[in-house]
Amino acid sequence: MHITLATIGSRGDVQPYIALGVGLKSAGHSICVATHRNFEAEIRKRGLDFSPVEGNPRETVESDLGQKWLAAGKNTFAFTMQMVRLIRPMMVQGTKDCLQACRGADLVLYSILGWIGAHSVVEKLGIPGYAAFLQPVTPTRQFPSFAFPIHANLGALHNRLTYALGEQLFWLAFRGCMNQARKEVLDLPKLPFRSPASHLRRLDTPVLNGYSPTVLPKPPDWPDSVHVTGYWFLDQVTGWNPPTELNDFLDSGPPPVYVGFGSMHARNASELTAVVVEALSRAGLRGILLSGWGALTHENLPDTVLPIESVPHEWLFPRVSAVVHHGGAGTTAAGLRAGVPSIIVPFFGDQYFWASRVAALEVGPNPIPVKRLNVHNLAVALQAALTDQAMRERTDAVGKLVRGEDGVARAVETVGQMA
Repeated sequence: MHITLATIGSRGDVQPYIALGVGLKSAGHSICVATHRNFEAEIRKRGLDFSPVEGNPRETVESDLGQKWLAAGKNTFAFTMQMVRLIRPMMVQGTKDCLQACRGADLVLYSILGWIGAHSVVEKLGIPGYAAFLQPVTPTRQFPSFAFPIHANLGALHNRLTYALGEQLFWLAFRGCMNQARKEVLDLPKLPFRSPASHLRRLDTPVLNGYSPTVLPKPPDWPDSVHVTGYWFLDQVTGWNPPTELNDFLDSGPPPVYVGFGSMHARNASELTAVVVEALSRAGLRGILLSGWGALTHENLPDTVLPIESVPHEWLFPRVSAVVHHGGAGTTAAGLRAGVPSIIVPFFGDQYFWASRVAALEVGPNPIPVKRLNVHNLAVALQAALTDQAMRERTDAVGKLVRGEDGVARAVETVGQMA
């Protein structure tokens, strides 16, 4: 089959789909990944075809609107409204790009954000389009939607209601710009008031969930068409070597703590960095700071803290004592696979959900929302992560289970069964 993978967003939103594409290609399928140009080199390096989609995620996050989006935090309504303001100007061109990427495809697999354009494109082209998500979106009585900040289990009715409210809010926010693109690009009729998600479920449309069943088991009230495959890890190609300064730093003392907030951007990066450095000092720990997209700086760091621009998580995380991060799906997965405790500092979105799973599994201290992060809170969490032997044993056990899963292979097998 010729399969198009449609996804947009930061590296954490794209890298798992590259991994899935590599697996599908190895199974004999022809693969095209439709996403931003930032990732073209990585995609082509893996032997996959590439088709560009409008937008530069880093520029978007660093813009004034992007900062307002990040500032939404736990506010689901504000989070959704700011996302719409970011995506609306790119919607028409993005739909044109998605249409071009999907021409000639036998199947389209789309991410949560990729669905915004791909849902209408597959309708226009008359080809199957299936969900391939990194977050659970199928309604269940077992746990609430990741779109809502209260992740405590408040009962079956509450949990189901969060999905209905979340998907309808998302739909009403995007309905206007999606219908504009349907008319201008695809010559399709407007979609109604009610979210199309419920219609897709009635059709029993297949859903691939690219996260670990160890971390979040499949609920018993999900249909057989919804699959939990395991994480879609993309390991580095052979031949990668760490910088000498990183090797030397790791060899010069006890395992340090990794601190990085990925694609998050902070206007108060210097203040955030100062909090991290002081907390490490109080806890008597060394640290490795990843600058990412600007949440942390490399200025005025002590000798006990090494700054780095980038490093593969699968190489570094097994060599550190704990990981402090924002709770993105990909970074959370990498920390769990490495079998080291995670201290999650969520900024917004599904980061709160994955932070709640880490806490529920007791493989890390309680999360510290970025707006509540201070030296004392972080130092206490670091001490707990390093000294709680029961927690470290649990993280080691979970890591072994996650490493034993092959999410890509399971997903490829499932796609083959769909065909």
